[in-house]
Amino acid sequence: MTITDARTADGYPTRVADRPSLIERTDPTVWGSTDGLLSAAELAAHDRDGFVTVPQLLTPDEVAVYSAELDRLASDPAVRADERTIVEKTSQQVRSIFEVHKLSAAVAALVADERVAGRARQILGSDVYIHQSRINYKPGFGGGGFYWHSDFETWHAEDGMPAPRAVSISIALTENFAHNGCLMIMPGSHRTFVACVGETPAEHYKESLREQEIGTPDPASLTTLADRHGIAMLTGPAGSATLFDSNCMHGSGSNITPYPRSNIFVVFNSVENGLVEPFAAPSPRPPYIAEREIRPV
Repeated sequence: MTITDARTADGYPTRVADRPSLIERTDPTVWGSTDGLLSAAELAAHDRDGFVTVPQLLTPDEVAVYSAELDRLASDPAVRADERTIVEKTSQQVRSIFEVHKLSAAVAALVADERVAGRARQILGSDVYIHQSRINYKPGFGGGGFYWHSDFETWHAEDGMPAPRAVSISIALTENFAHNGCLMIMPGSHRTFVACVGETPAEHYKESLREQEIGTPDPASLTTLADRHGIAMLTGPAGSATLFDSNCMHGSGSNITPYPRSNIFVVFNSVENGLVEPFAAPSPRPPYIAEREIRPV
């Protein structure tokens, strides 16, 4: 498909109208088969809810290794000074480190592990490449939240991802409690695309990585989805993981407890869903946020 064809055939127009709208999804959620690590029941859950959990993706020893790696990266002055590192607006503590698989050999090995990439290939029904990777830190007494949003809305509008044929995996390195800013998803919300209002300013991404304002759903649309689907709070021990569809409505609250929450977050896109020109932004975001070169994992 050419860039012109993809943009002309846009089934998910957003940030182009003066009022929000709900667009029912026509693309599949599960593109593959049961030939893989995920069972038929797990694939059915992913198709129905938009997400599936893996209770123990990592062993306790692996959790210790990756936790130490996160500490190393967060305390490295060179990493902190890198443009790929985002700090909290108030506390100035590290919030996220992007393109982390290129900064850490340990993380690079993890994202290519069959337990991780293999599940993404199974869901997407094709080879995959890394659209985005990052570490999220949510320290105690100051870890900021992430407001409700659909990742695909942003990736479509600002990166040029044609279809929601992408899946994210969040790998917990600390225990996720209901009270320390756990991931929240509206189960089934992946089947409805919320078209947002507001034009995308140039270089908007610099501020949105700390606090997103453009591309966030309106309260009425959020209420409709919450009333329709409810809200699941995804708790679990360190080493657990959640794979979720790119169009899930999700978010997390701030962490005012003493208990930190950190995770490794990887987005896999289908090699058949490569990025084109942004659908609703003046220019693409940098490759460390949205990889434009397709290199299969």
